[in-house]
Amino acid sequence: MKRRVLGILSLFALVMVVAISSAILSSAGRELTQEVQINRVSALNRFAQVAYDASQSGDPSQLRREMERYSGLYGEGILVRLQETATVQSGGLSTDRPDVRDAISRASLNLNDTTLEPLQPFGSDRALISRSFGSASQVLGEAVLEVDLGAARQKLRERWLLVGLGAAGLSAVLLLGALRATGWVIRPVLRLNAAVAELEATGRAARLPEAGPPELKELSRSFTKMAETVSSSTESQRRLIADTSHQLRNPIGALRLRIDLLQLELRTDSERAKAEGVVKELERVEEILDDVLKLATAEHRASEGAANQSIRPGAGGSVQPIDPYPVLQEGVDRARPAAKHVGSRLVLKAPPQPPLQLHCSAAELAQMVGELITNAIKYAPGAAITVGARPLGGSVVVEVSDDGPGLPPEELAAAATRFWRSPRHAGIRGTGLGMTIVDRLAGANGGRLTLRGRDPHGLLALLEFPAASATSAPSAAVRAAEGDHGPGGSPGAGAAVRKRRRP
Repeated sequence: MKRRVLGILSLFALVMVVAISSAILSSAGRELTQEVQINRVSALNRFAQVAYDASQSGDPSQLRREMERYSGLYGEGILVRLQETATVQSGGLSTDRPDVRDAISRASLNLNDTTLEPLQPFGSDRALISRSFGSASQVLGEAVLEVDLGAARQKLRERWLLVGLGAAGLSAVLLLGALRATGWVIRPVLRLNAAVAELEATGRAARLPEAGPPELKELSRSFTKMAETVSSSTESQRRLIADTSHQLRNPIGALRLRIDLLQLELRTDSERAKAEGVVKELERVEEILDDVLKLATAEHRASEGAANQSIRPGAGGSVQPIDPYPVLQEGVDRARPAAKHVGSRLVLKAPPQPPLQLHCSAAELAQMVGELITNAIKYAPGAAITVGARPLGGSVVVEVSDDGPGLPPEELAAAATRFWRSPRHAGIRGTGLGMTIVDRLAGANGGRLTLRGRDPHGLLALLEFPAASATSAPSAAVRAAEGDHGPGGSPGAGAAVRKRRRP
């Protein structure tokens, strides 16, 4: 935007400078032309008068002396044709030249050519003016004067140089003024645009300085107030969710205790079965509260991570680099009994050499990997689940894949919604928040979650983070990851979906 506005102002400034310079140069040319014309016409009139006297007396000697004196002094040729006597010439001007003969012919018809063309910086340095002389009823002769325009053209060129230098200086001043004015107007707009992007990414925005035109100052004040209101409202909502979930733990804990005590008093199988149903619903409520708390924490971390990225783009967060393999090994060991219970085979790929280093919190990476493995065990019982990590350009990709039923593309596209669950898994216990939590934690650490299908069936989860020495953006690595098929994958196995989760 700044370049466009500056370009328009610069164009206007240059047009104005060119118009002013053209007017000045045109005026200078006319002025010098008139000056030369007045001087030379006066000289031509003087010679015409002397030639008339010579034609009356029949003695052209005085005319010849004055003509030679003038030509010697100014270097301009003169030719006077006396019809009754002879032709007198000086300065090398003769009737052998076609232009001289044409001037004499026109003067003999009593047509005086005493007007010079406007001077230009470059061109011929010679021009002819002519007139007739005689009585009121008779032309007695013609006088032709060759005008030397060299000195006048040199003056005009000097004036053109001065005007050019002045125009260049004026253009520089106007362009500098346009640059300052553009910056004065556009800088607040650019700050406002950056603040809007920051508010969108982090839910917060720094206070804008009140600078620029009065209208933009008022706009900056209004935006700052709005951003503070939005940030406060967002933080209040997040705190309300977290506090509510936390406060509900106490009555739920008391309710579980009462149910446990009540179960001790039950005598019949029917009563115990009903009590078990109540316990299951209570456990479901506890699971939802736990996931809501995790989600609130993950979104808060994601907001902090986005703020860090806006301050230090590409920094990959503020945590120290870690080797992901020990985290994956611990997660696999922890989940192995649950996988064995449902008949799934959990495989950890061999550690890559040399060891990988990525920017991510070890505790949060463990939470993300745990969620992905738990989902694979829950929704793909009896499947082979593979966990591993590999380098990819300037990133490190952590993979959790299974050869279970997976999700069709249309359900992958819908899986980004909170609390979304596949209709095929309605009978399986879950909250639909697991992948949302993983996605938020990945974003908080400068990474990204991508889910896509495998061929012939199954699901591939990719957690991509910047490597410790990476300078490339995560999005480039994810695009490359989507071009790599991973273990068991193939082209066209499923659309890559950001923030996709299984139910």
